[in-house]
Amino acid sequence: MSTLQVNRTLECEGLACPLPVVRTKKAIEEMEAGEVLEVRATDKGSVADLKSWSSRTGHQYVGLKEDHGVYRHFIRKSDAAITKAEMSYPHTATNDDLQAKMAAGEKLQILDVREPAEYAFGHIPGAISIPFGELEAKISQLDRSSEYYVVCRAGSRSDAACQMLNEQGFKSIRNVIPGMSEWVYDVEKMEG
Repeated sequence: MSTLQVNRTLECEGLACPLPVVRTKKAIEEMEAGEVLEVRATDKGSVADLKSWSSRTGHQYVGLKEDHGVYRHFIRKSDAAITKAEMSYPHTATNDDLQAKMAAGEKLQILDVREPAEYAFGHIPGAISIPFGELEAKISQLDRSSEYYVVCRAGSRSDAACQMLNEQGFKSIRNVIPGMSEWVYDVEKMEG
């Protein structure tokens, strides 16, 4: 197997979502088309996050190698003619909006797209756990006619999930921002 020529390495070990994507975006902006960036991250969520970001922006996600808990992502910067502006999902709700609807007794579907460990250590009561990396495969388990409030740690992964659900025909979806990083209301924890 030949080795992949890397032009720059970005150290993101110990950083949680959305920082690996934020730093990757900045690093890619500073590179030339065709150059390869290696992003080293320890956040398991970075696997789905960086693949999704690459897809949404038109950069080539070359591949992934895992080495003792470090995820080594390889992303090739695309030519400006084929890159796409990163779009944010337009329909959002704040943490306070979601809490108010819950307090009013509204029937809500809350979809938590964080990794299982993040969910286990604290999630919104009644939230369904489907990690973002598994969402496409499990989308058939969701009711397209229901209203979903999608939550992650900071709003980035849930934004990508909302875009995916919208593309799959879901009509009533809200990205909850800023998400669990600033959720001050009741949480449930998994026993274990």
